[in-house]
Amino acid sequence: MNVLDQVKENVLEIKNLSKSFGNNIVLNHFNLNLRKGENLVVLGKSGSGKSVLIKCIIGLMIPEEGTIHILGQDVLTLDHEALDRLRMKIGFLFQSNALYDSMTVRENLEFPLRRHSMKKDLSPVKTEELVIEALLNVGLEYTVDMMPVELSGGMRKRIALARTLILKPDIILYDEPTTGLDPITAKEIIQLMIDIQQKYQTSSIIISHDLQCVSIASDRVVMLIDGVCYATGTYEELKKNKDQKVKLFFD
Repeated sequence: MNVLDQVKENVLEIKNLSKSFGNNIVLNHFNLNLRKGENLVVLGKSGSGKSVLIKCIIGLMIPEEGTIHILGQDVLTLDHEALDRLRMKIGFLFQSNALYDSMTVRENLEFPLRRHSMKKDLSPVKTEELVIEALLNVGLEYTVDMMPVELSGGMRKRIALARTLILKPDIILYDEPTTGLDPITAKEIIQLMIDIQQKYQTSSIIISHDLQCVSIASDRVVMLIDGVCYATGTYEELKKNKDQKVKLFFD
């Protein structure tokens, strides 16, 4: 397979995805594809269904209609064990970071290694190597024995990203990665996301309404409006779009 083919290969495909809560239709036959090595931003206002989409992708919510294929597997037909194996290939950076306050940075990073059965037999030496490698990737190896409470907001975000990276996922899902950060720290996190994409050739879906994040990190943008994939293109293409619903985001 040549480089051009690799760029075009889809690692995630969503077709006609629908999810509602009572009479509230959140996703309405939504379509999306993620290409290998691509940073794809899903842009939408608060309450538009971005978090619901992420939860459907990782199997925390079951849609009423549609299909989700990840790395060639039909997510909605997998049993618990098969879904758990697939999740090892998918990193998830929570908006809240979801670090365990009672654990050191080292213990937080070791947690996913202990949780997944295929990694439980790692030797202490190999586990330590993975922990330090993940921390080096985010520039925080010196925090290994610190507690989350001792870290700034930006540092906690980096540690959460290191924990995401420790399983060396093929796909990373970022849920509002810059929310709550000052502009300088947010830009550092965005650059780190790009560095990780380039170093590991990860494919990422970035859920965001932060236009700085969208403009810098995205290879392509999907606009989630009224439950559908309303528009797609590069940041610059969408910025020039004359459709009023699209223009509202950029004005």
